Amino acid sequence: PLYPEADLAPARRRLTMFLAQYWGGPTTFSDERGHPALRMRHSPYRIGPTERDHWLAAMQGAIDELDPTDEIRRMLTEYFVMAAEHLRNDQALRIIGSS
Repeated sequence: PLYPEADLAPARRRLTMFLAQYWGGPTTFSDERGHPALRMRHSPYRIGPTERDHWLAAMQGAIDELDPTDEIRRMLTEYFVMAAEHLRNDQALRIIGSS
């Protein structure tokens, strides 16, 4: 439901450009789309724990396919967990005591 398009190639390209830029690569994402403004771009979609967890599972699968070093695996995993939680906008479902 987070990707209403049947063809995921455009979403894959945007995510690839964003991640490349985030990790110090070319600024293609910002050059083509402006400031990332991730919360704003994702605000039309309900992102609760289920959506977060499904996305994280997909990102974990991608990391597993890469089979990176332990350090890179840790860095990617930490970033994806932080980003997924940051983009949650269904605040009513947050566990009490979490931020």
